[in-house]
Amino acid sequence: MMKTIRYAAILVLLLAVGSAMNAEIRVSSAEALKAAVRKPQPEYPLNAKLMRVSGQVVADVTIAADGSVEDVKVTSGHPLLGPPVVSAVKTWKFTPLMQNGEPSKAIASLRFLD
Repeated sequence: MMKTIRYAAILVLLLAVGSAMNAEIRVSSAEALKAAVRKPQPEYPLNAKLMRVSGQVVADVTIAADGSVEDVKVTSGHPLLGPPVVSAVKTWKFTPLMQNGEPSKAIASLRFLD
């Protein structure tokens, strides 16, 4: 019985440490843009220009602890303008964002205008 309790306690501890290591922080767009060291801008498609499609695209960007872009999700904007934003932002590089003195995964909402 004591052996089972000990294993359960170890499992709980490992789960707690693992979830803390995967913790992510939400940062402002200004903080994320300040940390961006490489940020090529989206190249919007010719058909969007010919159709005079323009406007704002908002994307939630997940930045890995090493500063690479892990994921990009468009949350609003014209369907023709979203894919170029995703393609461009996936190539961005950031200086690692910190939480409690350690590099941390972060999420920022970024806005793009065409």
